[in-house]
Amino acid sequence: MDSPHGASVTAENFGLKGPRGWAFRGLGVDAGPGSLVAIEGPSGSGRTCLLLALTGRMRPTEGHAKVGGLRLPRKMAAVRRIASLGPVPGVSELDPAFTVAEHLRERALLQRRFDGSLRALLRPRAERVATAQGRIDAALDAAGLDPATLPKAGRTSVRDLERLEALRLSIALALIGSPRLLAVDDTDLKLSDAERAEAWELLRSIADNGTTVLAVCSQAPEDAITLRTGSTGSTDDADSTTAETATGETTTEEGTADAFAETGRA
Repeated sequence: MDSPHGASVTAENFGLKGPRGWAFRGLGVDAGPGSLVAIEGPSGSGRTCLLLALTGRMRPTEGHAKVGGLRLPRKMAAVRRIASLGPVPGVSELDPAFTVAEHLRERALLQRRFDGSLRALLRPRAERVATAQGRIDAALDAAGLDPATLPKAGRTSVRDLERLEALRLSIALALIGSPRLLAVDDTDLKLSDAERAEAWELLRSIADNGTTVLAVCSQAPEDAITLRTGSTGSTDDADSTTAETATGETTTEEGTADAFAETGRA
């Protein structure tokens, strides 16, 4: 059963094939609302394709999945409305020339334009500005990012952010829309052990507050529900939910790259 905040994620025999092979195949998961789900595997094993497929951005080839009770691939557009992407290379990257404040203002404006009701759009400007700032402040707080601590505060360019700071900013931008599902790619990329622990603590706190989290990584934490790509064998079982590894045909980097480039991605 779904909560008002988090979205359950279930899949069975889930697979996606590109022109030259399978990006991933034979995957299954059963995660309740507010779960922390780690997609673990080596680079090129279909991790990002799986992340995008479960958020309605790529069309699967076989099997089925449900996100928040919405069946994939039939309800891809509806799933996109409840799932927000954090950092995903080539899809939702930060602009290095933008400042932190510019990114936040742009996302708040887009959120108001595309998700706001007509009644909300007709509210006085001061009220609209206050509402947008409230969304920004709440998202920054949830992501653990205080612009005042940055070298130039909100005027700090993305290119000047440390890796963990950039990750927090990307997550804050995704949270402005109050999604039921947050998806994060390359969670532990280029992070020290201490920074990796901080990143997982952040994602765990978001999940604990009710938002379901999907996070791609090279090594999953022990308390996460773990989906493994490009491997066989048993997976972790957390909180009485299940996750199965890929089986059947071996995935290839070529299949993953082709699927990423050519499969119906919105």
